Amino acid sequence: MEDELKFSMRFFSDQQLCYADLLPPSEVLPRIEVAVLNFLRILTSPAPAISDLSLVARNSSNGRVSEGILTEVSWIFLSRSSCTRSLMRANAAKAFVRVWKVMEMCYKILAEGKRVTQRELYYKLICDSPDYFSSQLEANRTIQVCIIYKNCAAPDVVALLRCSRYSLGIMASSRGLVAGRLLLQEPKQEVVDCSICGSSGHAISGDLDLLDNLILKSDARYIIVVEKHAIFQRLVEDRVFNQIPSILITAKGYPDIATRFLLHRMSRAFPELPILALVDWNPAGLAILCTFKFGSIGMGLEAYRYACNVKWLGLRGDDLQLILEEALVPLKPKDYQIAKSLMSSDIFPETYREELALMVQNGQRAEIEALYFHGYDFLGKFIGKKIVQANYI
Repeated sequence: MEDELKFSMRFFSDQQLCYADLLPPSEVLPRIEVAVLNFLRILTSPAPAISDLSLVARNSSNGRVSEGILTEVSWIFLSRSSCTRSLMRANAAKAFVRVWKVMEMCYKILAEGKRVTQRELYYKLICDSPDYFSSQLEANRTIQVCIIYKNCAAPDVVALLRCSRYSLGIMASSRGLVAGRLLLQEPKQEVVDCSICGSSGHAISGDLDLLDNLILKSDARYIIVVEKHAIFQRLVEDRVFNQIPSILITAKGYPDIATRFLLHRMSRAFPELPILALVDWNPAGLAILCTFKFGSIGMGLEAYRYACNVKWLGLRGDDLQLILEEALVPLKPKDYQIAKSLMSSDIFPETYREELALMVQNGQRAEIEALYFHGYDFLGKFIGKKIVQANYI
């Protein structure tokens, strides 16, 4: 599947697509070494030219959309349009130093054969270089810069590392859970039956290598992505996956990389299974669905590796008839901000746009829990009816 996606990228060569490779340490270490050598060469040249740092622009104007020429999956990607950060200002110079500090730390981690989470890396950085790192956000942004930093001296402005976070030794910190009709098996390990893991489900590992090498077996007919942990627990406790032969997966809110990776992995292992999303009827729920479906601008270099053909099962506007007026909640300012961002996206489907416009027009949102008015066992019936009627978009 990944090979097909990379092949389809050739259709976008006129837009100069950027993407990050998933590489072993044996290839990443030399890339870091070459980056350092190139920088030293620039420093020792007769006319050093390091006043500017050219970066691949990570904003909506530089985002492009693949329409799934060879597959049904569409995803966000970034073109080679760049923005320039001046190094003449003191605060910008610090940001420049942070890039090399992160690369140095990643080099050490890879050389030792270790992996760390972004949080662990942050604490290592503030202990090692407290003058340059004061927040987790600074560390996260610098990691992204390491992925897409460009060598300004190169005539074709090639990317410096062009590899994924995981390739840098940075492991996903997973919140995700999976349950239902799925058998998981690590190589040479015992089989895990996700239908007997209790209401908490089976925890998804943050090790992407492990996830990629899992042996997956299932007799399910659907994969259901659940936005909220509490709803996931209710569905597992009610064993909805026996009534509706399905695999249930949740990221407990906004999706982390590991959960997205496993969902993508299952979509490759079971390409015939529809992937259906159950989210709140609000802009945040829709944003979560779209992240699973298309990826995000912030990870535009890696989106093709995690995007899936997710369909919107509910909640949707035509489900509001099942919800009491008193259960509808006014939209918050944050909801309007998310709605504005979604509306500005070229990738946003027209059917989703109409639903979002209805939310904004009504100024209200509905949570899945509002369906409990009909009884705690109603949610499974609600999902089953919509699936039988193929009522998803």
